[in-house]
Amino acid sequence: MSRHHPDAETLLHYVAGTLAPGLAAVVAVHLEGCAECRAREAELCAAGGVLLEDLEPAAMAPDAFADVVARLGDVPVPRAAHVPRQNLILPDGVKLPAALRGCDIGRWLWIGHGVRFSKVRLPWSPDSNVFLLRVAANRRVITHSHGEVEFTHVLQGGFSDVTGDYDAGDLVEADASLEHQPVAGPEGCLCLAALEGGMRLPWLLRWRAG
Repeated sequence: MSRHHPDAETLLHYVAGTLAPGLAAVVAVHLEGCAECRAREAELCAAGGVLLEDLEPAAMAPDAFADVVARLGDVPVPRAAHVPRQNLILPDGVKLPAALRGCDIGRWLWIGHGVRFSKVRLPWSPDSNVFLLRVAANRRVITHSHGEVEFTHVLQGGFSDVTGDYDAGDLVEADASLEHQPVAGPEGCLCLAALEGGMRLPWLLRWRAG
């Protein structure tokens, strides 16, 4: 049972389609396993439908239909269906979330003692910074802050930081004001994360400034 969910504003942006693609992918994965958030999503979609019904119809330009017909000849030939490259071996008992099945996922790369990273490429937004992070039991991630926003969804195990404890199914939102060093729990931790604005290493900046 999830204890930490996307906040109301985040879910509203997700439903409206205005959330950054990488962050939206993390929210989509959370929704797969959270009935509470799916119910909130359905309520927001229903409310949006009511608002649309109450809007006054907008008049179309007299040549709108002719313009659409003229553009039909400019439609590009569809490319072959994207075949995702997934070179990742997941821990026992973990299945790839449905929201990521069309994505390219790289192999695990070592980035620290007990810490591995795998890039997730979204075909519809290849420049989004989305990745899987696997941290061994009781290991620490490097102390960092964020250029803008970081969303993290726990797929397996759990971690803790200065803001609290997070377990499988939880979604954590962090902004640029947070400096933290997540520590995996005794079972280790597997997370999906997305960054907007990149990662900052405050200790490195302080060292350079000194």
